[in-house]
Amino acid sequence: TGTLNVAVGHTALVSNTTASNNTAVGHASLNANTTGADNAAFGFYSLLSNTTGNNNTAIGDQALRLNTTASNNVAVGYQAGYSNTTANHNLFMGYTTGYTNSTGTANTFVGSTVGYSNTTGNGNAAFGSNYVGVALPTFYYNSTGSYNSAFGVGALASNTTAPANTARSEEHTSELQ
Repeated sequence: TGTLNVAVGHTALVSNTTASNNTAVGHASLNANTTGADNAAFGFYSLLSNTTGNNNTAIGDQALRLNTTASNNVAVGYQAGYSNTTANHNLFMGYTTGYTNSTGTANTFVGSTVGYSNTTGNGNAAFGSNYVGVALPTFYYNSTGSYNSAFGVGALASNTTAPANTARSEEHTSELQ
């Protein structure tokens, strides 16, 4: 049986069988986990569907919610990495960042809604944000493009499938200060 687990919240870690070293804080966090070890889930439905994934960290309501077998992911923010199921080695930081990523691996998305539409793209790095009325969200529409780098508000916002691009935005407004 599992050892050194902490569960706080209704149905948190309720399915755990032999997994050890997990921390689940929040309603239904790590709910489906059976043998996944060394996970940390903080927030309502965080890592809800994880069964055998290891070494994941989800902080925020519904962060990494659909993660099942994926390992070595970090998601911080409301619904960050929400649809990630089997993809490994991702970093999602910000409100709905990497929301539709399901099997894309080794991505780094930082900022509100960055990489929102990425589903299977691998090895992407995007840093920016979505400032309403200023520009399209950074790297928002990419779905399958891999090995792209986007820096700044709206950078590579309309890229959908093209690989190996680098873009930097120079968007400046006094309203953002």
